[in-house]
Amino acid sequence: MLFTSPDLDDHELQVLSEIEDMKRRLRHQLHEPRRWYGSLRRLSIARAIQGSNSIEGYDANLEDAAAVAVGEEPTDADQETRAALKGYRDAMTYVLQLAEDEEFVYSSQVIKSLHFMMTNYDLRNRPGRWRAGAVYVRNDETGQIVYEGADLDQVPSLMAELAEMLNGPCEQRIVLASMAHLNLVMIHPFRDGNGRMARCLQSLVLARGGVLAPVFMSIEEYLGRNTQKYYDVLAEVGRGSWHPESSARPWVRFTLTAHLRQARTMLVRVREAERLWVSIEQLIRERGFPDRVMPLLFDAAFGLRVRNATYRAALEDAGDEPISEQTASRDLQRLVAAELLVPAGEKRGRFYAGSPELTRLRREIVASRNPRDESDPFEVVRGR
Repeated sequence: MLFTSPDLDDHELQVLSEIEDMKRRLRHQLHEPRRWYGSLRRLSIARAIQGSNSIEGYDANLEDAAAVAVGEEPTDADQETRAALKGYRDAMTYVLQLAEDEEFVYSSQVIKSLHFMMTNYDLRNRPGRWRAGAVYVRNDETGQIVYEGADLDQVPSLMAELAEMLNGPCEQRIVLASMAHLNLVMIHPFRDGNGRMARCLQSLVLARGGVLAPVFMSIEEYLGRNTQKYYDVLAEVGRGSWHPESSARPWVRFTLTAHLRQARTMLVRVREAERLWVSIEQLIRERGFPDRVMPLLFDAAFGLRVRNATYRAALEDAGDEPISEQTASRDLQRLVAAELLVPAGEKRGRFYAGSPELTRLRREIVASRNPRDESDPFEVVRGR
């Protein structure tokens, strides 16, 4: 027996409808090919990688996550964090491929494969294999056990049941993805990486919907920003151990709220990305720079430090013509001379930050932003 989705009440259906409307608006705005799309997509992937791993204590800044997203080495992250970021990127890359596989079916082996990609940097994690014994979640501060996973002898059958559920009919993709996340994290089938795997599986279920590019539907960033609320609702539903008879309604409402708020954030980012791109484009054309420097300056305007390697990797990730290291160096030197970038560091540690003129463009856009809507869509029905 697994946790089952509650029948959605009118209020939940209303919130779900609002989310679907925002997804349609996002799809419309992202449908036309725009050059800024690649940069926005890359930063969205980076935020998802950063958010999901931060929940597990792997803290990395956005520029390191952005470097990992295009296959480059991060600058500041320690070795273990680098490995965790890369593992999550590999698993999510596989998810994006599976999203378009017409012959795809969910199975225990698919879930094990994703876990292997995510955790194979440490064989003590038993990558790609179910755990060998009981598993406990402890409060890091007190050492107290706050959750115990399902009995070991139940794990194979429960995971097979989860795969069967995901292969069945689907009326509400967001709710199905939410329940996949809840069931995996409550079964806790692996020795380590259960939270990351649950979030990755949720992204896979969303991606299989095919309505919107999965990087723009992900809620990993939101969960990373609201980690304590995430833990609190899991504790409320989980009740300390495997209790699939518990109501999943608090969890479903939490994830619907997450989707609603993240969709609002993405709509703002899409509009602002286009405005920023147009502003940078005008700037470089006035000064005679080629269009290829656009992704580089876009990142720098966001406050990210950029490097020769990440410049070249971002171009390839966007499908642009690759350039040599020498050409990239000349571009960077010209941008410094034009006072659009500010250099720092030496030799292999060399990086570039946006100049005051460049970063001002984004600050002005952000300053005109409407206040963020952080209202609770279920506040009026609390206590039901």
